[in-house]
Amino acid sequence: MSGNLVLRGGRVIDPANGIDRIADVVIADGKIAGFDIDAPRNAEVVDAAGAIVTPGLIDLHTHVYWGGTSLGVDPDDYALKSACTTLVDAGSAGPGNYHGFAKHVIEPAFSRVLAYLHVSFAGIYAFSSGVRVGESDNMRLMAAREAAIVARAHPDTVIGIKVRLGAHASGPSGIMPLDVALDVADETGLPLMVHIDEPPPSYGEVVSRLRKGDVLTHCFRPFPNAPMHGDGTVRAEVRAARERGVIFDIAHGQGSFSWKSARAMLAEGFRPDVISSDIHSLCINGPAHDNLRVMTKFMALGWSLPEVVEASSVAPARALRRDDLGHLGIGAVGDVSVFREAMGDIALDDVTGLVINYDRCLTSVGIARAGMWRAA
Repeated sequence: MSGNLVLRGGRVIDPANGIDRIADVVIADGKIAGFDIDAPRNAEVVDAAGAIVTPGLIDLHTHVYWGGTSLGVDPDDYALKSACTTLVDAGSAGPGNYHGFAKHVIEPAFSRVLAYLHVSFAGIYAFSSGVRVGESDNMRLMAAREAAIVARAHPDTVIGIKVRLGAHASGPSGIMPLDVALDVADETGLPLMVHIDEPPPSYGEVVSRLRKGDVLTHCFRPFPNAPMHGDGTVRAEVRAARERGVIFDIAHGQGSFSWKSARAMLAEGFRPDVISSDIHSLCINGPAHDNLRVMTKFMALGWSLPEVVEASSVAPARALRRDDLGHLGIGAVGDVSVFREAMGDIALDDVTGLVINYDRCLTSVGIARAGMWRAA
């Protein structure tokens, strides 16, 4: 899949290359060809005047095993809604069903779908409004050998290993599933993404075990198991993990982003590395909505537009170890996101029900995937 495309006259923001100006972005044969240059004769032209044009946004935490899990959303519908060209599924599938996920969802998708493979055999198999069964609460489901085999069988799409921990996800198994997941990650040479919900185990116990390049997702979750103490100071284990090179990912979702935690952490100078949505069927209509909405929330917290773009493009690309994504350098993959700042009051709610009002919201115009354009 590749095409020729010109995105004309938009505000181009490419944090990786220090670009923030009005320009035409030219894509030839699915690759970035340059700015303000002659386009191939057969190139499609999209008027981007008044819009923001960025490297293809990457949502590092999604659930897009649509039809195969109760929490999955359709990847292409969501990609257009969120102006994301790359969606990273965070453990919806495990080694027992990943082959089906790859064949029936990943391969036919217009958007690029990559995945953290769950170490639990069937992935997140029982997550709905009426049924919740923690896939990590029974150690017999921890499938280390099978996970390593499946990860090696899908090197183009499996970019890491996933495990979920906490009172809801691992229950009586506590922190033990982390031992299995770390073993698989070490065996395969892949990074690990770790979910934490309510204790036990504690935030500090979990983050202390993570290695450079591993991802702690839901990093600004609310009490209980928040990243800071009651007085707002950042936990020592959290700062130590950052010094080791652990990546901190927002993953808003249904229960994992609070204004209180965000304000406290930012006041302490502790910023997340990556902005992501944790989109799934129970939060796509709120409070997460999509990654553009989560980016908007960080603008409401004082971040600039280039800063939220960086945290949703080149930063997740680094976490994925993909230097061909997340920027508009010549020769990079021709993935581009186009969206607008829609002015007007909007209520932004966190997972605790607290609402703040803001004067704008980012909304999707469309995406280019390897130079092929689709409008939202």
